[in-house]
Amino acid sequence: MKYLIVGLGNIGTEYRYTRHNIGFRVLDAFAEASNITFTTQRYGDICEGRIKNKQVVLLKPSTYMNLSGDAVAYWIKKENIPLEQVLVVVDDLALPFGVLRLKGKGSDAGHNGLKDIASKIGTTNYARLRFGIGNDYPRGMQVEFVLGHFLPQQEDILPQRLNIAVEAIKAFCLSGITFAMNNFNNNTPINE
Repeated sequence: MKYLIVGLGNIGTEYRYTRHNIGFRVLDAFAEASNITFTTQRYGDICEGRIKNKQVVLLKPSTYMNLSGDAVAYWIKKENIPLEQVLVVVDDLALPFGVLRLKGKGSDAGHNGLKDIASKIGTTNYARLRFGIGNDYPRGMQVEFVLGHFLPQQEDILPQRLNIAVEAIKAFCLSGITFAMNNFNNNTPINE
């Protein structure tokens, strides 16, 4: 069985550590923990690995956030991966920092990356792992917030939260979305 795990973000060093790039950071943590390396291929950086008897393809799209659907649609087709074996990792303003929320399907909730994926694959019936980035910004400053950097105290906590996100991805691949949701969805705010 093969799974496609997509981490959303924007390419370029100026975006590397922004809140909006948490999907890339989760996949980087996964690759590092699995001792696998990304290579640049069509529509993104790709690496392949295994979780026990499951094969995983990690994708960090190079299309910029708002055109993520092109990369996702291409790699789903190229690798012949059914939608129920696709997981998209994305930042979420509606969740407190560090809180994880897995869902089997759902709306884009105003997220342009998810909106583009749904338009290119023709459905919202794919799993997503939302990683809370909080929403502590003044009115009208959402773009600056998501393209800004985590606070130093959040960066201190981030490695632990990234590791938990990696474990959630493994649970999704090995035991399915319901098990992963039951074991990794939490609403407890992180002490920053």
